[in-house]
Amino acid sequence: MEKQNTKEKKKNIYLIGFMGCGKTTVSNYLHKEYNRKQIEMDEEIQKEEGMSISEIFSQKGEAYFRELETKLLRRLGREENFVVSCGGGVPMRETNVKEMKQNGKIVLLLAEPETIYERVKSSHNRPLLEGHMNVEYIAGLMEKRREKYQAAADVCVYTDGREVSEICREILKRTDCENK
Repeated sequence: MEKQNTKEKKKNIYLIGFMGCGKTTVSNYLHKEYNRKQIEMDEEIQKEEGMSISEIFSQKGEAYFRELETKLLRRLGREENFVVSCGGGVPMRETNVKEMKQNGKIVLLLAEPETIYERVKSSHNRPLLEGHMNVEYIAGLMEKRREKYQAAADVCVYTDGREVSEICREILKRTDCENK
C-alpha cells in the first residue's frame, strides 16, 4: 500500500542551470499552464532575509547564502507538485543535489554563452557577473560549473531559440512529471 501512495505523489521539478538559461520563464509557464506550485529560490531567500542577493553576499558572505539555499531545499522537500527555480549555484553543493533527487527530478536548462549574455547584460542583481559582464567570462564560469550541473541532472533541455511551451512539454514528458 505504501508503494502505491509514493507512486501517486506528484514529484517536484527542480530547474537548474546557469543564470539566464530560462529557469524563471520555464517555472512561470509550468505554474500557469500546468497548475504547478512554484517557487523562485532567490526571490524567496531575499524575502526571508529582507535584503537583495548582492547585499547578502556583501554583508554575510557567499557561504551564508549557500546555507540558506540548502535550508530552503530541505523545507521544499516536504512539499509536492512544485516547480522550483534554483539559483545558479544550488547544484554546486552535493547536499543540495541529494535533497532534490530525493524529492523530484532535476532538469538542467542549457543555453549558449552568447544567449546568456543577451539575457542578463542589463541585470545588476547577479553578483558573480558584476564587473565581468561579457561572453568570455560567462563561458568560463559556465565551464567551471558544467561537470557538476551535468552530474546532478536527471534531464538536460536546450533552451536556445525555442518556445517556452515546447521546452515545458519536453520537460514534463522526459521527467514523467505530467499531471495525470
